[in-house]
Amino acid sequence: MNDAIGSALSGRRVLLTGHTGFKGGWLAIWLARLGAKVTGYSLPAVDGPTLFAAAGVGGLVRHVEADIRDLATFERVWRDTAPEVVFHLAAQAIVRQSYRDPLETVTTNTLGTAHVLELARKIDEPVRLVLITSDKCYENHEWERGYGEGDQLGGRDVYSASKAAAEVLISSYRRSFFGDRVWAASARAGNVIGGGDWSADRIVPDAIAALRAGRAIDVRNPRAVRPWQHVLEPLSGYLLLASRLLSPQLAVRAQAADAWNFGPTIANTRTVGQLTDAVIERWGSGAWIDRSSPDHPHEAGLLRLDIAKAGRDLSWRPRWGFEAAVARTVEWYQADAAGQNMRSICEQQIAQYEGS
Repeated sequence: MNDAIGSALSGRRVLLTGHTGFKGGWLAIWLARLGAKVTGYSLPAVDGPTLFAAAGVGGLVRHVEADIRDLATFERVWRDTAPEVVFHLAAQAIVRQSYRDPLETVTTNTLGTAHVLELARKIDEPVRLVLITSDKCYENHEWERGYGEGDQLGGRDVYSASKAAAEVLISSYRRSFFGDRVWAASARAGNVIGGGDWSADRIVPDAIAALRAGRAIDVRNPRAVRPWQHVLEPLSGYLLLASRLLSPQLAVRAQAADAWNFGPTIANTRTVGQLTDAVIERWGSGAWIDRSSPDHPHEAGLLRLDIAKAGRDLSWRPRWGFEAAVARTVEWYQADAAGQNMRSICEQQIAQYEGS
């Protein structure tokens, strides 16, 4: 990690939404490591195993349990925190869940983002916003090439549409209201893997649960291609954006206040089946069964990201290739199964990433 990022965030008041989730939990640990003063705002952690519980994330932050859709409560916490930086990760993050409850997905992902934007506009204090959407915000034409930040937004499923709508709102608020006082960047990350993800309907958590139980892994879409990356890859991008938005130089802030892709190189994209094979190989045993069916809800067959802009303008690059990402992920779950101190394991992996 660039020393300038740590210097920029050390001692800063940070409001982090979604800290009880997978990505939010890892970001909370990293921010605490950098010396930030973090208030976490999120729904309670889900029942069952979570990174939040395993790594004791609640002990690293001021922990607030509330709904991002509750604007009055969110405003009280915002005013009390007086954040210098807001990382907005609170979301309904599962595509298949958007088929089961589309309205929850829209209100959480789109209205929740609007609440962050509106409080930044309304509260007359300087603030930097890093707003996380998704690689699925693009209208997916199943192109072989990666989608760039200027490509069409859209979505066949409600999850993708909710993230595309959030991106439109971010751009609209940026152009209508923000300037010298508020600076906002949005980040579109690829499919993340890493230790501590226990979400339903995600391939790595499903695989680990099956491997631990000694049964075959059910794989519903083994030929789908995704931009897999370790969770620390996009988080490094989010931290970099925050440091740029905090820069004393106007030109640096203005350049960062835009939309950004963070993903692997095209050479490191893989199918779901290839990812499952790699997890089994690192685990040391196991097998999987093709459960693909025309009756499953639609999910994109091919999705890649073009990360050239982040490389050119932010000097950001992915540090861990596909094999390293899988290795660190499986190592985490094996350490957890062995009863090790999982906050320590998270901090060790962050240190490994920073030094790579």
